[in-house]
Amino acid sequence: MTPDPTPAPTPDPRPAPAAAGVSPGDPPVVPAVTGVRLSGAAHRADLPLLVLGPSLGTSAATLWTRCAAAGLTEVFDVLAWDLPGHGHNTAVPARAFDLAGLAAGVLVLVDEVMTQRGDPPGSSFAYAGDSVGGAVGLQLLLDAPDRVDAAVLLCTGARIGTAASWTERMATVTDSGTPAMVSGSAQRWFGPGFLDREPEAGSALLHALSAARDEGYVAVCGALAAFDVRDRLGEITAPVLAVAGSHDVATPPESLRAIADGVVHGAYVELPDVAHLAPAEAPEVVARLVRAHLLGGSLDEALADPGAVGGAGGGAAPAAYDGDDPRVAAGLVTRREVLGDAHVDRARAATTDFTRDFQDFITAYAWDGVWNRPGLDRRSRSLVTLTALVARGHHEELAMHVRAARTNGVTVEEIREVLLQTAIYCGVPDANAAFRVAQQVLADLGEA
Repeated sequence: MTPDPTPAPTPDPRPAPAAAGVSPGDPPVVPAVTGVRLSGAAHRADLPLLVLGPSLGTSAATLWTRCAAAGLTEVFDVLAWDLPGHGHNTAVPARAFDLAGLAAGVLVLVDEVMTQRGDPPGSSFAYAGDSVGGAVGLQLLLDAPDRVDAAVLLCTGARIGTAASWTERMATVTDSGTPAMVSGSAQRWFGPGFLDREPEAGSALLHALSAARDEGYVAVCGALAAFDVRDRLGEITAPVLAVAGSHDVATPPESLRAIADGVVHGAYVELPDVAHLAPAEAPEVVARLVRAHLLGGSLDEALADPGAVGGAGGGAAPAAYDGDDPRVAAGLVTRREVLGDAHVDRARAATTDFTRDFQDFITAYAWDGVWNRPGLDRRSRSLVTLTALVARGHHEELAMHVRAARTNGVTVEEIREVLLQTAIYCGVPDANAAFRVAQQVLADLGEA
């Protein structure tokens, strides 16, 4: 989504340290923030808005999709966002930005989505974020306290690392690129046994890291190098749940305890066997904690569900990829996000020895090699795909991709316009058939 000229929140009057490369007299930089809608289109505007923030090096989809599907989309309109140069966000500002600018960019995105939902200007929302996403949550709570009803801050801190450690990391990525961070992140990000239990999820997260733009990763490191709001926690009055991973070395439990103790209304939870990416490592328990904190439930009951950490508590897991090709693993994550678990599970259940190589080929080259490329967002790829399927007359695939287009945020009106244009460039009979297919799909979704 393209930011509009929404005024940034009023800054704190006290001087703050500048992000690496930011001069105190420079006008503030508000980077573009790309939204990823994780809720289906039907009736989501009737639900309260929940905004989810990512960790450095991850994409919104790889970090939050399983957690959102574990119970958040039932009760919230879930909007995740990607950092500059990460995931679907290919834009990186030419000038350095700080965490306040990044938080202002999130507010621009939120305001755009609220306009689409028909919410009054300046409406409030709930927030959850991991690592730098949690730090942005703290900044939002300080800079726009009337906008955030409550927040769940995971694996984060009021200060993360040191200026020296971030400067060293910036130099490493500048010299060698984000792939140089994969090995160390594989050790820091995940608790004991996670990569053995969930190789597909771990592979997708590490792939997102290696695919992140070097300059975007470096820019976020620069913002974190200057971030320190430890002396301002007492200004935060909204309810905050701080969630730590017991094995997190980047933001250890004491960082989260300091947040819970420092804000006016804080609570603290520590998750065993979890390191730095709690929404991916323990999606079901994090989903229950988010629901409990934001909707007034019991944190003790949220933690009591057996099998919460390790993936057993949320029903049967989707069929996993048991091979060793990271392209297939990453593509399978995207395929599930776009087409849905039910469709992908049916396709994989029908796979035979004769068709297995073809299925892996599609997943690696279409769903990772093309759909995961940074040049177009998923909305745009859906529009292109609809046009191509109409032109070739692939009606069964067209029905599937009409549903996928709605998942990717394409509106019913935009689908209609695409099909109308195909009547000119593909032919009236092809467009006529496509309208029939789309009409039936949208009717099944209760949208036509």
